[in-house]
Amino acid sequence: QVQLRESGGGLVQAGGSLRLNCTDSKTAFRTLAMAWHRQVPGKEREFVALISCVGVLDYADFVKGRFTISRDNVKNVLYLQMNDVKPEGTAMYCYAAASDLVRVRDSPHYWGQEVQVIVSS
Repeated sequence: QVQLRESGGGLVQAGGSLRLNCTDSKTAFRTLAMAWHRQVPGKEREFVALISCVGVLDYADFVKGRFTISRDNVKNVLYLQMNDVKPEGTAMYCYAAASDLVRVRDSPHYWGQEVQVIVSS
């Protein structure tokens, strides 16, 4: 049985930091490309960051230099370290996984539960 557990969301002041975690019990964890997506209120879901099974990284322009995605293949955890957060980053953030980088960005096979992040100005 696949189990996903996300945590780390909450309220943070602009300029502050927050870290999102997602624990994924899938035995294939280390072979999957993984990503974080987000949905800002009133907008469509959008890509934030991804990491391949071998550590290739990519970020949306609006988070480059501020957010860091990483993974722990022993603990089966995906992280998103969010620094210098901005009020426009208020959104529902969601873990995603897929067999390759293109899919995890555009059409993931798996979605986690959304975690709310609120950035106050």
